[in-house]
Amino acid sequence: MAQTITLTEAHLQTLDLTPALAVIEPYLAEKKELNEEMALRFAMDLPRDPTDPRELSELPEVRLWFIRLDSRYPWLPLVLDWEAGELGRYAAMLVPHQFSPTEGIRYNPEALEIFVMEKIFVISDWMRQRGIDSPTKIKFMTQMLGYEIDDGLFELLT
Repeated sequence: MAQTITLTEAHLQTLDLTPALAVIEPYLAEKKELNEEMALRFAMDLPRDPTDPRELSELPEVRLWFIRLDSRYPWLPLVLDWEAGELGRYAAMLVPHQFSPTEGIRYNPEALEIFVMEKIFVISDWMRQRGIDSPTKIKFMTQMLGYEIDDGLFELLT
């Protein structure tokens, strides 16, 4: 079941992670396994000028909040609601990109590659600490971002 983390302008302006902590920390305290029960979504309750053409990922205060969240929970992409497009939106908060109304998000290729590899390393370690040895979910995650990762990489990380 998807859970939504709602952010307000005040959360963003003060880099307040409280809305995320309220959802994520109980999950961690229960030491639940990774499965479909945790699928996070983000909602933004922000006043916006209707003439401002920028996407949320182009607003500095939004990106900074997500950078802080990612530094606290670098494995978070693994538990986002991928089916709802949250992985792509989350990556857009952290990876330089351009937005096209016709083509959608176009990530900087080198920056996306660095992001994906860093996530593979961090998430692999986090999963191993939790006793999860299968790289399947990480491989699905990277596929959603356009990368096919060979099993040999995961063998190197053990």
